[in-house]
Amino acid sequence: MANTEDISRFERQRRERLARIRQLGIDPYGDRYDGAEAAEAIKRRYKDGDETQQAICAGRIVLLRDIGKLIFMTVRDSSGSIQIGLSKNKIGEQWALSKLLELGDIIGASGQLGRTQTGEITIWVERLTLLSKSLLHPPEKFHGLADIELRYRQRYVDLCANPEVMERFKKRSAIIATIREYLTDRGFLEVETPMMQSIAGGAAARPFVTHHNSLDMDLFLRIAPELFLKRLLAGGMERVFEINRNFRNEGLSREHNPEFTMLELYQAYADYNVMMELTEELISLCVERHCVGRPLGGREIEFGDIRIDYTRPWRRAGYAELLEEYSGCDIDDNEGIRAKAREYGIEEAEMDDAVVISKMFEAAVEDELINPTFVKDYPAELCPLTRRKKDEPRYAERFELYIAGMELANAYTELNDPAVQEENFKIQLRGQEETMARMDADFITALKYGMPPAGGLGIGIDRLIMVLTGATSIRDVVLFPLLKPTGK
Repeated sequence: MANTEDISRFERQRRERLARIRQLGIDPYGDRYDGAEAAEAIKRRYKDGDETQQAICAGRIVLLRDIGKLIFMTVRDSSGSIQIGLSKNKIGEQWALSKLLELGDIIGASGQLGRTQTGEITIWVERLTLLSKSLLHPPEKFHGLADIELRYRQRYVDLCANPEVMERFKKRSAIIATIREYLTDRGFLEVETPMMQSIAGGAAARPFVTHHNSLDMDLFLRIAPELFLKRLLAGGMERVFEINRNFRNEGLSREHNPEFTMLELYQAYADYNVMMELTEELISLCVERHCVGRPLGGREIEFGDIRIDYTRPWRRAGYAELLEEYSGCDIDDNEGIRAKAREYGIEEAEMDDAVVISKMFEAAVEDELINPTFVKDYPAELCPLTRRKKDEPRYAERFELYIAGMELANAYTELNDPAVQEENFKIQLRGQEETMARMDADFITALKYGMPPAGGLGIGIDRLIMVLTGATSIRDVVLFPLLKPTGK
């Protein structure tokens, strides 16, 4: 990248060209431009030998070669790029404009399709239109923006400079569209629930607090839509889903962004086994449609320095089974687990037994779960919103899906007994008297009216996009991730 003085010089030169363009009577920030076709579509439809083919394109200049009476430019749009050729003899009075164009300018061009002597499909321009003059010099002549911090802060430059970034976000959109299609085809109704809530409920997380001036009341950006979606089950909507933002006032890492996208769904008369089948089928469909055919072939996808095999069926293993497999601890041996926890550097003395077990699982097991693995039957103490297993009430009917050592999905057989739910809320909030008053009494009322047995599922969309596109940081799949202010 150029230093500040160079950038100022480049911008000054570009402003001089801007003034000269205006002197030609040309608006450098153009108007509506009709008829442009995607660059890749133009190249696909081209037929050798047909001299009647015409094309119109619009995009940003990313390569420019001025060889006297001929100028060749590569124009990039959201689909890809195409070469255009400008001849002084062919475009007449517009030649003056073509000599003032620079890298980064956005143009429209129309003309006859053909091939150059080197075989490259080219639009031989008959009419040229300037649509937007760029006043800043592009990074490294659009050969790629390598500065990671700058890429996140100036995503608009990142998208222009790095075609693979554009492709990743197009794939994100396509994957989300597949998710919507899959669910609506199975009778799920897409809904929207409040982003601002008077009670921060549905998950254990620190919320963001805001204030409503007119009502003079504090509100919370939601940490989960769960309790509202369950109200809809009680109201008779038997299959509902929402793809939207959650907000958790927690740290930043390669796996965490305080604002993130979540798919959450509920299906009446189902349980966590139904949710397991749905999750495996849905993600496998996304792999098949959007990831099969990558260089590794088959159903393997590269993720950093590991490979993830999505071949079905996926492993399903109990929480206690995995804890013993990877840590050597029997889930019933509290002293043994505490001793092992100390070996891992976990300060367990002030923790409840269930919390120590959870910390040990995080430390010893999670990183080992590379291929898709359903971890099921969690200790009930960790799952206050979950129905317990009838034959083993010490365990809850809950699973989490792990891929590449990350939790991607969380699912329950939902609790629908209002008395048990109210007691669990009280246990969860014990010692937080100031919070007890904010317990969601209206949700208990909804359960008293009757909520059908149900399975519920949440899938972290950002993490799913990470593993399906090989992006090892969540900031690579969020268009505008939260960043520390510059200079801090």
